[in-house]
This record gives sequence, structure tokens and C-alpha cells, in this order.
Amino acid sequence: MDFAALGQTLACGQCFRWRKTPDGAWEGVAGGRFLRLTEKSFPRLPEDPFWARYFDLGRDYGAIRARFCRMDPALARAVRYAPDIRILNQDPWEALCSFILSQCNNIRRIRGMVARLCAAYGEPARGGGHAFPAPRALAAAGESDLRALGCGFRAPYVREAARRVACGELDFALLRRLPLPQARARLTALPGVGPKVADCALLYGLHRLDAFPADVWMKRAMRTLFPGRDPAWFGPYAGVAQQYVFHYSRNHPELFRRENAGAGARCS
Repeated sequence: MDFAALGQTLACGQCFRWRKTPDGAWEGVAGGRFLRLTEKSFPRLPEDPFWARYFDLGRDYGAIRARFCRMDPALARAVRYAPDIRILNQDPWEALCSFILSQCNNIRRIRGMVARLCAAYGEPARGGGHAFPAPRALAAAGESDLRALGCGFRAPYVREAARRVACGELDFALLRRLPLPQARARLTALPGVGPKVADCALLYGLHRLDAFPADVWMKRAMRTLFPGRDPAWFGPYAGVAQQYVFHYSRNHPELFRRENAGAGARCS
């Protein structure tokens, strides 16, 4: 993992709490902790167990990339375009709530919405900024207050998801253990959560690397680059492949000029 390529992971649409500062540093909040990463401080990242886990530093992504490059030339091109992408180990509640908010939205607006939500309902984070709001805080929030922060039609979905997590009705520990189809079914039982949001929560929040979020861009990419294949073809690291292919596809729109679909939000 290289500091110069950190944006491949932090700005690829899997997380909405990071920003690149004018001086080239990256600042973000995760797990109630603020972190500022610079080229000088970055080499010390593995020394902190929390951040080492968050950035999935213990996983051999080189071996995963090598496997993908042997599978298919199109997949190899996607991998080589952004080889430093990693799947972050995010808090499952934050990931679920963030991707509920992502519906019919774009990354810039999602970041703004999440930032306002954290400032209004999150506890102060260690080192600066605000932690992501606890489920109980958002379950108790008024729908009109959430709408005023930009949540719009998603406000009741956020409140209901927060309520179910807060009371234990939705158990993330159980979702980690269940077979993927059953875990997905538990999530899609939530109002406002379809298969794409469920798979985003599973991949980015529960680190289920076999989950494969399929939004507009991914469906187009699969039709164009991998015709006749489905996500299972990518194997146990389908979610990692999804990130490579998604990022490559979004940055190569010329591949899809024959498609009529417009650009969609990251997950919905």
C-alpha cells in the first residue's frame, strides 16, 4: 500500500468520511477516531492495530491481484488501473446507514449529508471531528430534522434501520456468520434496503468479500467486459474484483458509448 495511491481506496466510493486536504494529506474519522495521514506519518500506520485492521493491511492483496490477472484480460486491465484498492473494515452500522443515504445520490452529496449527520448527532471523535451517530441517536431523531439535514425521502428508512439495530433486532454479529443469501435477505427486509444497498453493507461494513454490489455501472460493466458471466465467476474475492471493475469502468466511460443508461450513484 502506497501513500501516493491512497486515494484509490479512500475516494473510490466505499466510504464517505475521508477528504484530501490542500496540502496533500488525507483526513478522516473511523471508529470514533480522527486520523490525519501524511507521506511522513503513513509508514507508521501498521503500528496501530485499529488502523491496520481498518485498512486491511494483513491481507495479501498482491496474491488476489495475481489471481485476477490470470483469469481474464479485461479483469487484468481493471486491476492494473488501480492496483492499490483495498476493502476497508468499516463499522457495519455506519456502512449500512451511509448506503441507505446513497440512494439516488452522488458521492459528493453523500459525503455532505454524512458530514452534517455526524456534526448534528455524532459524539466528538478522539483527535477532532465527530464520530458517526450511534443507532440510538438516529432512532430518536425526528424525521423532519433528518430531512432538514438533506436525508430527504431516506429519513424514515434511516430511523427504522437505526431502531432495529439499537434494539438488537438486526444483529450484525449474526450477519457475519450467516450464508451470504440469508444475510442479504435479513438486510433487504429493512424498509428502503434493496439488494445493492444490502451488498454494500455486507462488503464494506461486514467485510464479506464475496458480496458483489451491482449498481448501474457494474451491470453495464458486466455486460460489456464479462458477457455471460455472473459475480460468482470471480470467486471468494468477488467484492474485491467489483471494486477494481467499478473504478475502472467509471473512469473509462468510452467503453459504454453504446449503452443508453446514464451515470448512477455508487449504490442504491
